[in-house]
Amino acid sequence: MIVFRYDKTFEGLLTCIFDAYSRKVFPQKLVGEGEPSPLFTEEEHGVITETTKSSRVWKALEKKLPKEACSMLMHVWLSELPESDDLLFRYIRKVIDSPHNVSTNFTDDDVLEVHKIAKKVSKERLNLIQFVRFQKAADDMFFAPVSPIFNSLPLTMNYFTDRFADQKWLIYDIRRRYGFYYDLKTAQEVSLDDDTHLLSGKLDEELMAKDEKLFQKMWKSYFQALTIKERFNPRLQRQHMPRRYWKFLPEKN
Repeated sequence: MIVFRYDKTFEGLLTCIFDAYSRKVFPQKLVGEGEPSPLFTEEEHGVITETTKSSRVWKALEKKLPKEACSMLMHVWLSELPESDDLLFRYIRKVIDSPHNVSTNFTDDDVLEVHKIAKKVSKERLNLIQFVRFQKAADDMFFAPVSPIFNSLPLTMNYFTDRFADQKWLIYDIRRRYGFYYDLKTAQEVSLDDDTHLLSGKLDEELMAKDEKLFQKMWKSYFQALTIKERFNPRLQRQHMPRRYWKFLPEKN
């Protein structure tokens, strides 16, 4: 078995593609730094991530794939599913080797799997947009905790920077312990040294703005006023409002 070892970044994956074609040696397995080598490993190549190499591969993909298919590659990467990098490696090889567009060849198992995973990640992105609830802090900054199944937060930044361009905010993924801070100009990725007080998904009372509790109470009242008891359908509600988001919704607390 031929193994490529890389840094588990998307740029690193694209560099693996570049090295494979340069060396004319294609791995059966990709592993991250520090991970044990698979059994029966015969040859191992250490990949050093290089922006020039990854850029050349990405530009080649943009020429051979429609924009939507290129977007799906990033969606699959952000899924963080086991062996998703192996799937992407096989898929990209097929794209490069084929004279035709393979992105709609659903008879191919890898192409079909890429579409399925990308669809799931896209749905999680939509859930984030729908169910993010900001809490106002004492310094007038707005904070929103999230904990998506997939790492979909980066895919929502264009929406939030456009929709909430007039206020400072921090959306923080408490599962992956990073987030994005918007300073009225740009959204930058941040990771807090001490974020244990945020893991509950609620700001401490001393950090809340004075009127935040009032707004949360009003939001609960609004939600209750819209509820028609005779038509209450918990099963349908869970389908449209996944239960994993409830702890971040003031109307469900």
